[in-house]
Amino acid sequence: MEQNNSNMWGEKPYYSLDYYCKQTYGEKLYKIAINAGLTCPNRDGTLDTRGCIFCSAGGSGEFATHCHGGMKEQIEAGRQLFHEKKTGTSFIAYFQAFTNTYGQLSYLEKIYREALLEECIAGISIATRPDCLSPEVLSLFERLMVEFQGKFIWVELGLQTIHEKTAQFIRRGYSLLVFEQALVKLHELHIPVIVHVIIGLPGESEQMLLQTIHYLNQCSVFGIKLQLLHVLRGTDLATLYENNELHILSETEYLNLLIDCIRHLSPDTVIHRLTGDGPKELLLAPLWSQNKRHVLNTLHKQLKVEHIYQGMDLSKKRSSIIPKA
Repeated sequence: MEQNNSNMWGEKPYYSLDYYCKQTYGEKLYKIAINAGLTCPNRDGTLDTRGCIFCSAGGSGEFATHCHGGMKEQIEAGRQLFHEKKTGTSFIAYFQAFTNTYGQLSYLEKIYREALLEECIAGISIATRPDCLSPEVLSLFERLMVEFQGKFIWVELGLQTIHEKTAQFIRRGYSLLVFEQALVKLHELHIPVIVHVIIGLPGESEQMLLQTIHYLNQCSVFGIKLQLLHVLRGTDLATLYENNELHILSETEYLNLLIDCIRHLSPDTVIHRLTGDGPKELLLAPLWSQNKRHVLNTLHKQLKVEHIYQGMDLSKKRSSIIPKA
């Protein structure tokens, strides 16, 4: 008999980051997005100079504060953005822009340590690439975990898709095997991993998207970010859009795909994001995504009306085969 798990996570029928934080730390944790002034091997010529086709000049860090005055000042600037919030007094320092393990080891240690030393910071979340996790960086994580035992270190990996053809088209710059090897190393260190997945990638069908979800279920990742594909000015994706060579998801199409992901996602995986933000001054499409509150309210209403909850379709027969490139 299928068990209805829709009330497992409080008021939402899925395992949200808010629920995880309240259960684990006793309160909501707010994210302070940080730009540490780093770059990316897809930008500096090591792999390419153009970046991924969807990545803007800011390297996904348009909403991050900057390190002009040092980490302490940047964290304080980030805290001020939440001064009207009535709940939660602790924060996550989210190293967001570009590749946040791609730099001099001494500098990386400096910025991680400075963030962890801040009393208001419960832990740090480091966005990076699986091909930028050297033995030295992993050793640094291990040392910091011992030194700051009361705080956490999370690593966020931008997988986006398991399909090699799509990965090559978006210029991701590494194979699925590289991701798997990085995941093994991070699991050995007991470092929680959050994986980024983009919904609406060029040429990807619903089946291909669900194959990525099924794959991640088998990887035992801590969390997932489900991100709507945004078309931003100045990107190669924008050129495709302007040439009418790109299908843009409608709100209904996106919500249907998102709900399918929720239905098939392991109930043990924490959902850190369900849509994402595109900076208004750069966003070309889809413009409906600017009303994030409406999108989420519509999602929650549909989940409630249809009695949908995370993982409800896991017992159903499905294909989990990863297609070859």
